[in-house]
Amino acid sequence: MSMAQITESGATGVADGLAGAIGNTPLIRLRRASEATGCTILGKAEFMNPGGSVKDRAGLAIILDAERRGVLKPGGTVVEGTAGNTGIGLTLVGNSRGYRCVIVMPETQSQEKIDFLRMIGADLRLIPAKPYKDPGNYVHYSRRLAEEMGAVWANQFDNLANREGHRTTTGPEIWEQTGGRVDAFTCSCGTGGTLAGVSLALKAKRPDIRIVLADPQGSGLFGWVTANDLTVEGSSVTEGIGQSRVPENLKDVPIDDAVRIPDEEALEQVFDLLIHEGLSVGGSAGINVAAAIRVARVLGPGHTVATILCDGGSRYQSKLFNPDFLRSKNLPVPDWLA
Repeated sequence: MSMAQITESGATGVADGLAGAIGNTPLIRLRRASEATGCTILGKAEFMNPGGSVKDRAGLAIILDAERRGVLKPGGTVVEGTAGNTGIGLTLVGNSRGYRCVIVMPETQSQEKIDFLRMIGADLRLIPAKPYKDPGNYVHYSRRLAEEMGAVWANQFDNLANREGHRTTTGPEIWEQTGGRVDAFTCSCGTGGTLAGVSLALKAKRPDIRIVLADPQGSGLFGWVTANDLTVEGSSVTEGIGQSRVPENLKDVPIDDAVRIPDEEALEQVFDLLIHEGLSVGGSAGINVAAAIRVARVLGPGHTVATILCDGGSRYQSKLFNPDFLRSKNLPVPDWLA
């Protein structure tokens, strides 16, 4: 039976190519976080997407939007500045649809993401890490490169197709998977697409749901939500989250509160999930789960809090699971790695 015949026959359980395999990830009850709070804490297993992260959704949404608008044609090129995961999502979706992807990335990102991007055929341009206000910042560099090449600039931070992809998929999935019984949602932000899209979707269903932005040290978004102050203090070993500005994806989106999570608290969750629940996740997922626990404690027992398990731990072996790196940052080393 051909794929066309299978699709026409209405058979379920068959994804039509890569695009059909992105999304519809399970919600996993996090046993220890739930037991510690008396709440039900659920992690959306975005590491189960084909490219290994939540950013597959953004990559697909941005490319489909560019196709619909007629700016991305067969054989075209997409350029993006990324901390890695969006570049992976865009490249894999691009491969599946006949596009070339040029990815600009700060050279400070994990070696695993650099190697993975090269492995999947991205045209990778590594540049020095610079703050957003510097013209050499990877976002500005990617915009200029797209202009020079006459290519499509994905512009994940300010392209609202990003949050729209989450409004139409991630948010409704969480609502359906919980049967509408969800009291709060926590999420960290890089582009803001996930938090914004899920917030718009869930608030439309239940206006009193609490949407809480989880922020690492070294980011201004906690201060922006709580005091309209984008001042940045400290730093974090997490990658791809935190901001010194408010991306377009986050503007005019209902956010009820924010929490700031230090690296030690995030890593405690990363290591705990791995060794006690068999879930291998990266640092941003640790921040999200730590935030979910804080929010659950404020709400009190009996509530349901959902969050995002953004990507897997194997993408950070050389950092978060490297005892030498952890010691160099004065961070705790779990006993099985010591």
